[in-house]
Amino acid sequence: MRYFVLFSYLGTDFHGSQRQPNGITVQEVLENAFSTVMRTPVALTFAGRTDAGVHAEQMYAHFDTANPVPDTLAASLNNLLPKSLAVANIFRVADDAHARFSAVSRTYHYRVVETKSPFLGSLTTRVARGLDFDAMNAAARLLLGRHDFASFCRVHTDVKTTFCTVSEACWEQVRWGECELWQFTITADRFLRNMVRAVVGTLFEVGRGRMTIDGFAAVIEARNRCRAGQSAPAEGLYLVRVQYPNDIFNVQNINSSVQLP
Repeated sequence: MRYFVLFSYLGTDFHGSQRQPNGITVQEVLENAFSTVMRTPVALTFAGRTDAGVHAEQMYAHFDTANPVPDTLAASLNNLLPKSLAVANIFRVADDAHARFSAVSRTYHYRVVETKSPFLGSLTTRVARGLDFDAMNAAARLLLGRHDFASFCRVHTDVKTTFCTVSEACWEQVRWGECELWQFTITADRFLRNMVRAVVGTLFEVGRGRMTIDGFAAVIEARNRCRAGQSAPAEGLYLVRVQYPNDIFNVQNINSSVQLP
């Protein structure tokens, strides 16, 4: 039987999502908790990977087990997990559902503030006042559609293609709690390593008047990482939604108390 896990984490406490030998990661901590509660090794396949310091409001992973999991599993896991990592739900899916490859889109937010805040220092990126968000939105519209995003991809990765289809890309001013901030939303069928941070960092160049909108278009066409701006800091980036086709959730004998996404 295959199960999906819906969880969230504050990236500040982790050296990224994917297990690695030289730092504490979300995967290591979550797999250890699962293995402790279920009393057997559990391997999780994540919907994607996030870099050190990047947060996730909605991340999925899947695992396989021969026996149905108890309704109390999420609560038991949360009793073991640190405050910066929480499991929201665990539910049956189709046996061929895959947390990574079944996803049809992902959405990220990048959040910036223009004033210093002691409460948002590790949750947002502070920028100087005066960014031209109208120009940044004009440039962001050039991202829409299917393009080769090699200019915004970390070099020396093993991806087979650097083409992605972006369906949403815009800046807007929003209220987050008691604070007002600027938020960039980008949705695509797939993302490359470091892509969102590279896009945001290059849009900052447009907002500062150091790059024209035509210049931003030229960066996309160049397919050369050296032509784009520096990557924006990790702390402002959030994975906020992973979308799946509905049919992977249509599984018989799911406990009726489970809330499907």
